[in-house]
Amino acid sequence: MDEHKVLDQLRNKLGYSVKSTIKIRKYVDLLLKANKKYNLISKTTERIIWLRHILDSAQITKFLDRNQSKIIADFGSGAGLPGIIIALYNDKNRFHVKLYEKSPVKRTFLKKVINELNIHNVEIFGNIYSEKISTDIILCRAFKKLPEIMKISREIVKKPHKIIILKGRNADKEIKELSIEGNYSYRLEKSITDHDSKIILIEVE
Repeated sequence: MDEHKVLDQLRNKLGYSVKSTIKIRKYVDLLLKANKKYNLISKTTERIIWLRHILDSAQITKFLDRNQSKIIADFGSGAGLPGIIIALYNDKNRFHVKLYEKSPVKRTFLKKVINELNIHNVEIFGNIYSEKISTDIILCRAFKKLPEIMKISREIVKKPHKIIILKGRNADKEIKELSIEGNYSYRLEKSITDHDSKIILIEVE
């Protein structure tokens, strides 16, 4: 799926505004330029960046209540995927996004993106383990394995909250092997970018 088809999906299927998609195009330009010097995304995915990274991240908005103000924490944000794409949702967006990224190089890139795109609803943090985290929703894409995500949820994140995890073809196996406590419930949804991949939605009370 090329840039134009993804942009059509963003506007007509996921509700992104024209203004937001203009900023996303600028973000892609910044990312590809920076990726020539730094390994922000895999070089092999550059040619499919719109499907593999942009639409894959944007599909998370299907599982967010777009009419409520929410604090969203993106764990292991990397180059801002999915956090930046969620922060740019649309002009009426009331999401406040916290980007957690331990790499100083990637944090520097995130600051550049925020400044150049004039994004006001984003904060950048370093170490996830340094303090208690207050958030309504945790996002995980190419982050740690499920047991570690659940440990962070139990020990560091204030309750209640929701966890949204983009997972590959082993999602069913991993979630079945996980010990889910009584105050956790989950369901699996299909990814729109890869028929083998799943999105794990976990509710924490």
